[in-house]
Amino acid sequence: MHHREAYDLCCRHLGKRVYITEKCGRRHVGTITRVDRDMVWIMPNRGFGGFGLGFWGFGRGGFGVGIAIGAIAGIALANSFWW
Repeated sequence: MHHREAYDLCCRHLGKRVYITEKCGRRHVGTITRVDRDMVWIMPNRGFGGFGLGFWGFGRGGFGVGIAIGAIAGIALANSFWW
């Protein structure tokens, strides 16, 4: 996924629960709390495969786990998987 596409998707899904897959295969599940040109921050959801409370952090004013926009391979809304 191109950097600009990933940024636009993250901005559109701000405040929503998503699956984010990194290019290395690592998967994050949580709610997007902040987006800037280089990073997206998500608040992990413990019950949905996220990293849980122990991995929350602070970074550049964002609350949650920071993921580099350039490392994102795919984004999907988590709600679309739970009928």
